[in-house]
Amino acid sequence: MKTIFRIACLLLVAMGMAQNTSATFTLSSNSVGGQGTTRQEFKGFGCSGENMSPQLSWKNVPAGTKSFAITMYDPDAPTGSGWWHWVLFDLPAQVTELKEGAGDPAKNLLPPGAIQGITDFGMAGFGGPCPPPGHGFHQYIITVYALSVDKLGLDGKASPATVGYYLNANTLAKSSLVFYYKR
Repeated sequence: MKTIFRIACLLLVAMGMAQNTSATFTLSSNSVGGQGTTRQEFKGFGCSGENMSPQLSWKNVPAGTKSFAITMYDPDAPTGSGWWHWVLFDLPAQVTELKEGAGDPAKNLLPPGAIQGITDFGMAGFGGPCPPPGHGFHQYIITVYALSVDKLGLDGKASPATVGYYLNANTLAKSSLVFYYKR
């Protein structure tokens, strides 16, 4: 009887350990690491980069995910409220990677139905880093959101704050990566 009890206890401990080692929702990129380059830098507002959105991929998607959204935000912008560089939502649940350059609306690399919202540059699509010269390193936070809804019910004219409100109301999990850039 003691042997059966010990085996049962060991099984319970093993099951608990297996649950604690489950893989987490993770975002990665082959394009950006710790530092951005002129490849990502915005073209305009005094910047002369290529404005190329980075390649992104994510794994270990949470159960119940019906769509994804991606944002890129600079909390260091001297605006008092940061700067939204990319707002992308209504990505289908089967999509787990974006190619480099997918944030350029002219390239048509996003799946049908995906919506790129208006950024703080005043236009839809990816707007790369463009910190003021001499302002030091800015951090650029790219976040992928796993959402509990197929569609947010918004169009491309929604402000980043409105999109953020809907994202927070429907997020199952999120994962971020950070890179830095200065001019």
